[in-house]
Amino acid sequence: MLVLSELLTNAGQHAQVSPGREIETRFRPLGGGVRIEVHDASDMPPEVREPEPGACGGRGLVLVGALADRWGYGARRGPGKVVWAEVGSVKLGP
Repeated sequence: MLVLSELLTNAGQHAQVSPGREIETRFRPLGGGVRIEVHDASDMPPEVREPEPGACGGRGLVLVGALADRWGYGARRGPGKVVWAEVGSVKLGP
């Protein structure tokens, strides 16, 4: 949930696109896990930052990198990019 939240937050904050170019999520099953994809219409690549101590933001991709088995980004069909993360062990339910 945190990985998805961070990827969506980054897309919403940094992928400033024109109206009608919504953010899309996709989930692809992997053997024992899931690939989370967040698609947006911005060509700007995600940027991992080193936030200042005490800063209120800037840690999203650091968290994604710590929690996901792998993550990255690439082009997609049409305008924009896809940012993805693969998580190997998914616990469903309580």
